[in-house]
Amino acid sequence: MSPNPWERPKQSGQAKPKVSGTPNPATQKAGTKPKKIIPPISGGGGGAGAGGCAPNTPPSSPWLDPENEPQPDATASFVEYLRWMRSPDRSHKDATKVQILQMAEESADYGDRLTQLTNRTKLIAGEKKYFSVQCPWRIRTGGHRGPESILLPAFDALGMPYIPSSTLRGVARNQAIREIMAKDKVDWKEAEERVAPWFGSLKAKGGDRAGKVVFLDAYPSPIQKGGGLAVDMANNIWTWEGNSLKYSPNPNPFFSLKEATFVIGLRLVSSCNDADVLQQVRKWLIKGLQSGIGSQVNTGYGEMLVAGEGRPTNEFFRVEFSLEGQLIHGRQKFTGWNWNYDKNEWQTRGQAEAEVRPVAFKSMLRYWFRAFALGVFPVSDVQVWEANLFGAINPNRARGWVRFAMLEGQVTQREPQGKNDYCGEQQGILTLSYSPAVPANKQTAIDQLFKNLTWMMFHLGGIGQGARRPCYSRQNRDYPRPPWYRGSDLRNEDKDDAFWELPKDISSFQKLFQQRLEGFYTALATLTGNQINYLTPRAIGVVRGDTWTEAVDAHCRIIVCSGDEDFGKAYALAVLHSEDLKKPVKDRDGNSIIEQGRVKKIYDSNLCGKVSKVSRDVKPSPVWIADLGDYQVVTVFGATQNPRQNYLATLREQTTKQNFVQLWPF
Repeated sequence: MSPNPWERPKQSGQAKPKVSGTPNPATQKAGTKPKKIIPPISGGGGGAGAGGCAPNTPPSSPWLDPENEPQPDATASFVEYLRWMRSPDRSHKDATKVQILQMAEESADYGDRLTQLTNRTKLIAGEKKYFSVQCPWRIRTGGHRGPESILLPAFDALGMPYIPSSTLRGVARNQAIREIMAKDKVDWKEAEERVAPWFGSLKAKGGDRAGKVVFLDAYPSPIQKGGGLAVDMANNIWTWEGNSLKYSPNPNPFFSLKEATFVIGLRLVSSCNDADVLQQVRKWLIKGLQSGIGSQVNTGYGEMLVAGEGRPTNEFFRVEFSLEGQLIHGRQKFTGWNWNYDKNEWQTRGQAEAEVRPVAFKSMLRYWFRAFALGVFPVSDVQVWEANLFGAINPNRARGWVRFAMLEGQVTQREPQGKNDYCGEQQGILTLSYSPAVPANKQTAIDQLFKNLTWMMFHLGGIGQGARRPCYSRQNRDYPRPPWYRGSDLRNEDKDDAFWELPKDISSFQKLFQQRLEGFYTALATLTGNQINYLTPRAIGVVRGDTWTEAVDAHCRIIVCSGDEDFGKAYALAVLHSEDLKKPVKDRDGNSIIEQGRVKKIYDSNLCGKVSKVSRDVKPSPVWIADLGDYQVVTVFGATQNPRQNYLATLREQTTKQNFVQLWPF
């Protein structure tokens, strides 16, 4: 492998597989005959395809003509890389998009330019009239859609990421309006007129028509050479299609700024010398920045902290946690290309990058809210209240009443790279706050609803990639490749809080779980103003052997059980993976395949889920298992039909009456 994997390697003289296809029109010269793209042969380290690859030659992107790969100077902005996104619709275009974004991130060195820009802000603002704000996680302000629908942050004419002055003015002005509305009990229109002496208004008279304060563009501090520019990922897994839910993981890479520090400058206009005006606007701006700016502020993005200033006081709940097993991940990091001779195509396997992301907790709480609400409300009502609490884009935009953020999130043990490595670990503090959109009379009900919902999330499953299974080791099994651990254990670390204390025996846990669930439904009834009969849940959709709805309804069963482990697997998981519940593999004539004198069996996809190797379609497992140490909590959707019904019967048969108790339905 060459020292720089992005440099095109010297040709080795080895025979290369030819891939015909439409060349990139952005690199094709006019009047020339289209050439066939000849991709280099993949090297070792990335893993060969099914047909094998020749070693020692790191590949360039198969999407690009090898003679025209981007090699910008390190000081070139990320905009320079975007022109390489224009290409015909090829099967490997998504992986190439990740590759080019990663090139822009890792090559960026904007230190000199950002030093000039931040010094300019300080000089224009004047002594003691500028200040620094730090983003503890990520931020994306302004922005627009670039080539291949990539979401881009706001950038100036030279391609430097920044916060436009208009955005800062809007943050301060909106904060001022909200405070006046809350203090004087007036509507938005009247409060908007009252802020004219500071921000100006075309409807005002005299000197109040123009604003008194100049807002300067805010650039990242050169502490980070790229200004914090980092590849990010959005993945909308569950979507509503009419009254039905569709499960379809759809990861999309984009740029955001990570842990960036900005220099913000303000100054009075030349016709104003009232220092109190500047001081008041500065206070509004700081408070508005603390509440979050840009997009996805309810998902942990955009919070800005000023030294010496506290966090907003609208937080109503927090929980310290740890996570073991398959962790929460952000983007898939590009590692290299491989040529698969059998399939005659380029392939790449990304490396998941562990990151403690508040969006993961928001998505999981949203999932369980939807599942429980579907058991007692019509689908249309569930959609409305899901949007009110968590936000939505379609069919109507809703900001959401609850904001999710993360404090002190960190990877304390990376995921194992070798068979004998320790299990991956993450930790942090999840905080829940009221967003500015929440009605004041709904806050108490929201507080109670989310406390109980969060408790249930911690005791129904994990979070991240292996959320539906408890963590277990594969180190003692003869597997040819990782992951060496499967599943996810989510643990509360608030040891001294009685709210999180668990009983040792199953019958006591049954009472506690049902108490928390009743608390959730009581808060939901108060919030919505609707009566809820959770003792007689609804039946959602049609349930068959291969069809179910992920809803805690009349077809769902939640039980708590305990039993003996099997090769490190908790009892409920060991039964789920037992040979008795696997199904025989059939040949084309419908006969069971025999290998070494035994019927060949595989996991039943209608019990354990499945990922298609051909289409990459995913069928999520209808079974969730949470290992709480002394016992396991098992949630089974569509439990009134086999094979799920048979799984529950097997769990009951293989344990004592005291070690198998139903939690739902009551």
